[in-house]
Amino acid sequence: MATIKPFYCIRPAASLAHRVAALPYDVYNRSEAKIVAAKDSLSFLNIDRAETQFPDEVDTYADCVYAKAAELLNTRIADGTFVTDSARNYYIYELTMEGRTQTGIVACASIDDYLNNVIKKHENTRADKEEDRIRHVDTCDAQTGPIFLAYRSNEVIHSIVAEVKKGTPLYDFTSEDGIRHRVFLISEPSTVAKISDTFASIDSIYIADGHHRAASAVKVGLKRRSEHPGFDGTEEFNYFLSVLFPEDELKILPYNRVVKDLNGMTKDTFLSRISEKFEVKVLGPEAYQPVNKGTFGMYLDGTWYQLTAGSALQQITDPVASLDVSLLQDYLLAPVLGIGDPRTDKRIDFIGGIRGLGELERRVAEDMTVAFSMYPTSIKELFAVSDAGRLMPPKSTWFEPKLRSGLFIHKLS
Repeated sequence: MATIKPFYCIRPAASLAHRVAALPYDVYNRSEAKIVAAKDSLSFLNIDRAETQFPDEVDTYADCVYAKAAELLNTRIADGTFVTDSARNYYIYELTMEGRTQTGIVACASIDDYLNNVIKKHENTRADKEEDRIRHVDTCDAQTGPIFLAYRSNEVIHSIVAEVKKGTPLYDFTSEDGIRHRVFLISEPSTVAKISDTFASIDSIYIADGHHRAASAVKVGLKRRSEHPGFDGTEEFNYFLSVLFPEDELKILPYNRVVKDLNGMTKDTFLSRISEKFEVKVLGPEAYQPVNKGTFGMYLDGTWYQLTAGSALQQITDPVASLDVSLLQDYLLAPVLGIGDPRTDKRIDFIGGIRGLGELERRVAEDMTVAFSMYPTSIKELFAVSDAGRLMPPKSTWFEPKLRSGLFIHKLS
């Protein structure tokens, strides 16, 4: 059963929340982060990506970068940019994008639940990406970016959230990308207890987004345990910052693919090869977004095609092998285009669905040869893979809207 607990939250002063809130650290490269951070000294990106405070020749992972992150965080706490609540509370974080709203509970989850697979994963992590956030969290003595968790919709929690949202929010602002953010406080003791008890009856929580942040938080917790052999499990380092959303409010966007070349084939040979496993239909110049599972868009030489998985592929029931991203990888990208390992092959790139189909056409015009638009993985497919203890292929899901960093901070000591 899941241990989801309230916590002492460090958060922006109400008048500054809109300036502090920042997109996750990993949506930017270094040059992009530097531009964004320079727009506002209070943007949390200055702390999350503290290399923005140094000349480009300073290594992103230098000790001084992590020390600067801790210095900036402590300065902002000291100067009143951030306030610390005096009680352990839950919070509600509501995001509205293009008329669709999703509402999560901000809380701390247990590293033991992660280790025991009560909190389930669907994605591999990379050691180098983990190490960066391990050092950031450990040096700052704080978790600064929440893990995006999902759970099967629960009527008790739904009712509590609906009731709390009738009150006055702590924050209510619209970010530059048009997403509205509202935050509410849950401090009434009986309500706090009811939320804790309800999550304790839930046997599975799922990482939707933030696998590297979660793995890093857990490893910092284990490091702190080794440094404090007398720990009793109540210490803050035993928990990590999370926002938990009901699955029926979440939207997954497609994660599209672009490939550098046709693996030495002519266009006609390539089309002939893929027609062995997929029905190929010529559409023309108008961009095509698949509307059904088992269908794919393909953009090649100025023309869009619809690819439909053949009947044999449509009958696959394995939770991983039946994913559209797996069908494309296993029956087209690998055998036809020679993309054996999409994690390491430099001939393939991945484009989040939020960028639109025009980005696929742009990449084909500039530096790629063929693009594939995908039907998005469903949250039920994500749950099925996680429940089976399996992992999805890389770049299977793209969640929108992204949770902002800096609105909630969890100190480890």
